[in-house]
Amino acid sequence: MFPFQPAAVLFDLDGTLADTADDLAAPVNAMRIERGLEPLPIEALRPFASMGARGLILRGLGVSKEAPEFESLRLDFLARYEQAMCVRTRLFDGIDTVLARLESTGVRWGVVSNKVERYVRPILDSLGVLTRSGTAIGGDTTPHAKPHPEPLLLAARTLAVEPSRCVYVGDDLRDIQAGHAAGMATVAAAYGFCGDHDPPDRWGAHALIGKPIDLLELLAFPA
Repeated sequence: MFPFQPAAVLFDLDGTLADTADDLAAPVNAMRIERGLEPLPIEALRPFASMGARGLILRGLGVSKEAPEFESLRLDFLARYEQAMCVRTRLFDGIDTVLARLESTGVRWGVVSNKVERYVRPILDSLGVLTRSGTAIGGDTTPHAKPHPEPLLLAARTLAVEPSRCVYVGDDLRDIQAGHAAGMATVAAAYGFCGDHDPPDRWGAHALIGKPIDLLELLAFPA
């Protein structure tokens, strides 16, 4: 439980607010099939979903961002993804309950993602939460992406809330680093994608949750 009443809760999108893994895996598996490779199971790609095209192309095609062919693969991946971003994407179980409780208690909420903003807003709209969100920040909304704090600081300014009264919830080390740099309380979402680096309990977050509904108890809102 945090020693203060938050005025706002900010969420990462992929792997925290929404399970986007299936729709993120689909383009890279289609690219594998075109190259005569078997598609990979979602379980093999899920940990790389928070890294977006960079991580999925590395895991799915074995091509790093330093490789000369990476940029053309990235553009191909993004074109495919943009055509089918909202096919199987869904809110994680319990998230809608969390959002409703925040709203009923006057705590504002928003989304800060490294996904480009033109993807963030349609996805939130398809999930039925865009108009409920107080802010929706993408990786290109400011000149910097996470782990830089500026996207989080912009979200706080948009909500007219001091960063010190914000909680940021994310499923990647960069989320926690950005939250710390912005002066916010941080929560690691261990139910999310969580990347291929150290496990969430080693990220230095102020708190760790195993499922979305746990956030209510952490914020002193009984589930």
